Amino acid sequence: MPAKRRSPPRARPAEAIVARKKSPPFAFVLDEIDVLEPYTKPMFGCTAVYVGERIVLCLRERPTGTEDNGVWLATTREHHESLRVDLPSLRSIGVLGDGVTGWQCLPAGGEHFEDEVLRACALLRAEDPRIGKIPKRKTPSRKGSR
Repeated sequence: MPAKRRSPPRARPAEAIVARKKSPPFAFVLDEIDVLEPYTKPMFGCTAVYVGERIVLCLRERPTGTEDNGVWLATTREHHESLRVDLPSLRSIGVLGDGVTGWQCLPAGGEHFEDEVLRACALLRAEDPRIGKIPKRKTPSRKGSR
């Protein structure tokens, strides 16, 4: 029996492709730090925001674990207390497990969410060293080596 021939996929107009792309949650954040030329990458169902080689934020709006929806700041434990002075609702992230991690959340359900996110963006524009970290490089795995 002869194999069925498939016709090549039809080209779609560029507008259709662009229209399908979903904008990240809390997109106003990207507008606020636009002068820093941020770029985004998907990360664990969220949108990671980078400035240069540093990851600075993660934007999360998911249907599960909604208490952790909001803007996550990439920082280190040593900066948590001082950042909380500027961003009082900053807290640890439950979906990352028990304990304190470098990531801290400005929860979307917080009373002053937008004000605090705008304050965090101002800190980023001022190049505050407490926000952002350079991710560890992934090392290529060696398959089959023992």
